[in-house]
Amino acid sequence: MLEANKGNGSAEGTHQMNIDRLKKHVKDYAGKIKGNSEQYQRDILQRKEQCTFYQSFTKEKIQDMSELEIYEYLRSLWAMLMWGNKHYVVDKIVEENGASQFRTALSDLVWGSDDIVKRWDNFRKKIKGMGPAMTSEILCKTHPEEFMIWNRRAKEGLSYLGVERLPRYDYQVTGEMYKRLCTEARKIAKELQVAKVPDASLLAVDYFIWSELSSGQGPIDGDLPTPDPPDLSFVHDEIRDKLRDIGEWLGFSAKTEQMVSAGAKVDTVWEATIGNMGRVIYVFEVQAKGSIDGLMINLLKSLKNPAVQGIVAVSDSAQLEKIKKHASDLKELSSELKYWDYEEVVKTHESLQLVYETINKIGLVPQSF
Repeated sequence: MLEANKGNGSAEGTHQMNIDRLKKHVKDYAGKIKGNSEQYQRDILQRKEQCTFYQSFTKEKIQDMSELEIYEYLRSLWAMLMWGNKHYVVDKIVEENGASQFRTALSDLVWGSDDIVKRWDNFRKKIKGMGPAMTSEILCKTHPEEFMIWNRRAKEGLSYLGVERLPRYDYQVTGEMYKRLCTEARKIAKELQVAKVPDASLLAVDYFIWSELSSGQGPIDGDLPTPDPPDLSFVHDEIRDKLRDIGEWLGFSAKTEQMVSAGAKVDTVWEATIGNMGRVIYVFEVQAKGSIDGLMINLLKSLKNPAVQGIVAVSDSAQLEKIKKHASDLKELSSELKYWDYEEVVKTHESLQLVYETINKIGLVPQSF
């Protein structure tokens, strides 16, 4: 299994923000606004337009969304910038969840009467394919005074401000954690208000973080220790999905939970058609729990498919050593099997995400490409 550091995963300890450091950057930001008021006014207009769009989707309108409206609703998110083909992502969300379930869950998330802790957890449990970045952006743009956008940039910014025990993996961003992160964002909003910055909403906090706090200011530290729950399927599924994303970004047709040969259903596959070679398939199995012997058998069965050109075991370093030892007794497997530490998978995903966000943000690839 993916070994876990000891810790209960609590969000306690997230109240250590360096206010003096924050005030210095707020002062600098306020100065920049005065020096370039036209750009700032454009930013404010953009925020208003975004909020107007998402706030126009009332509870009733969300419940009556057509699939085209679902596409327009999701494609407008900044979290979608990393994807050139937004239709692919939205179609997959609708396909995996069903349009009816998606509409109901989204309506409850955005307009439900329960505390955000419950609404967040229910949505994340029911809806596949939408991580904290997309979910929090919808909440922020609909209720900019209440909720923040949580993404890689926000993590960089809060880390730089000294906030400790930040979530590293998506599954660690529970409803309770998200609520506490919003509390941290309100501290920033308060300082913006004190400095008389015209807009001090939590959406404005996102702009401030991008401008002042997430440009290589300092190391990212204080990650939340990975808890040791009885069921590690959360980590398993997250790594599986990140492998799919990496494959898509590299130009493969990537899917999860695929049958590649009789009796071999694997976590992730990358597939491509290469000239006269026909189909080429790469298989990835994430070992998060269960029998290593089961993993060996599944990979051996995968090799029966002639299109499979590579098989990769993904786990933590300790578990990979055990897998190597087991594989060494199987000559037909040991020469073929590759190994990938899940920590490196996470780093690769983050790096490629930044690359594709940048490329798509400047519009080098047409949206319909």
